Amino acid sequence: MQEKEIKIRVIACQLDELTIEERHLIEKAKEATNLSYAPYSMFNVGAAVLLDNGEVIQGSNQENAAYPSGLCAERVAMFYTNSRFPNVAPKILAVAGRSKDGFLKQPISPCGSCRQVLLETELRYKQDIEILLYGTDVIYKLFSSKDLLPLAFNKSTLK
Repeated sequence: MQEKEIKIRVIACQLDELTIEERHLIEKAKEATNLSYAPYSMFNVGAAVLLDNGEVIQGSNQENAAYPSGLCAERVAMFYTNSRFPNVAPKILAVAGRSKDGFLKQPISPCGSCRQVLLETELRYKQDIEILLYGTDVIYKLFSSKDLLPLAFNKSTLK
């Protein structure tokens, strides 16, 4: 038996340590929480994707009484991005969560399905996507979905 250690790269930072472009995208993700449809959980999530062409696409979580039928903000934003701009690579994704008490102190992380979609998008465009996870106390900056999903299932697994 051999033990292996897998390391990921995450930077914990404050808003003022980010670039203007990154701060703008976080504001767009926070703004997108207002577009959320979350009457069951009252947990609003917003996402914003910056594309290589400068376009910013927002998405928000969309709930449904049949819980599996809803969609997370990250997938709403990424699926719309991929369908609206199929030949333009996503550059940065920002995610923000808000409860009835306001924006969360600690960042929320994408669910497993969203992580898989982000990985597939990186593979599709052959380009990593920077990921910003917003919290009022700290922001996590990751440099690829591989940092969220180190033992990923991808097309090479199917061969």
